[in-house]
Amino acid sequence: MRIGAIEAGGTKFICGIGNEKGEILERISFPTEAPEKTLEQAVAFFRGKGIEAIGIGSFGPIDLDCSSPTYGCVTTTPKPGWAGFDFVKYMRRFYPVPIGFDTDVNAAVFGEAKWGAAKGMDSCVYYTIGTGIGVGVYAEGKLVHGLVHPEGGHVLTRRHPEDSFNGSCPYHGDCLEGMASGPAIEKRWGIKGNELPEDHPAWEMEAYYLAQALSGVILLLSPKKVILGGGVMHQKQLIPLIRKKVSQTLNGYVASPAILNDMGNYIVPPGLGDNAGLCGALALGIEAAVK
Repeated sequence: MRIGAIEAGGTKFICGIGNEKGEILERISFPTEAPEKTLEQAVAFFRGKGIEAIGIGSFGPIDLDCSSPTYGCVTTTPKPGWAGFDFVKYMRRFYPVPIGFDTDVNAAVFGEAKWGAAKGMDSCVYYTIGTGIGVGVYAEGKLVHGLVHPEGGHVLTRRHPEDSFNGSCPYHGDCLEGMASGPAIEKRWGIKGNELPEDHPAWEMEAYYLAQALSGVILLLSPKKVILGGGVMHQKQLIPLIRKKVSQTLNGYVASPAILNDMGNYIVPPGLGDNAGLCGALALGIEAAVK
């Protein structure tokens, strides 16, 4: 099979061609601009490639209700030009093939469950911490949608005792995304996160907020693996700090050996690395093709 895959991020698009083994055979990336301008490039990339299906993992929020008249649309995003845009309908105009459509983080968690850090497991969660914060949930062998889809980046957090930052989320101010996303780090400290030294107090504060979110999702969903990706997580010192703070927060209450004795294999980076989103989109396309 030849499957088209789109990892549609708020900052950049990555398109690829892959097969049913999860192998990416060809790829291209370009900036996310106005919808038509951006998708013209995706359409051109797939032209003549003989693709049998397309999988799309998109930034959101998006409408995933197949019975809804706005299924396949991007909804309340602040991204200029994208709110209300019918992503799936646009792609079907050029490629009348099965199309799998989900959030970018649900795509990433699906890829990790198929071929990555959670391979062989029936549950895991994937957090991406970058320009925004998103959460993908895979439970009992299925991607979780519910009313719309998980939006765990906008849960409320307990403020760090030394943090006076108001938060950067235009909707909620000091929610998790407003306090711990890449833009939040830059606005709080006046410098991009990747320019801060490893021992800067920013990272202890970042771990504090992320550990709260992870502790909550562990208590609520009891996932078998927690995977942390995105640009902010390229700071290698963060995961050990987060593991320590999650252990402190849970305080022995969740009596699982994975948490009590093996946190190093429980809260982990993506097994697929930066390919998690694109491989997940590939998995969505494969699923659509075989339905």
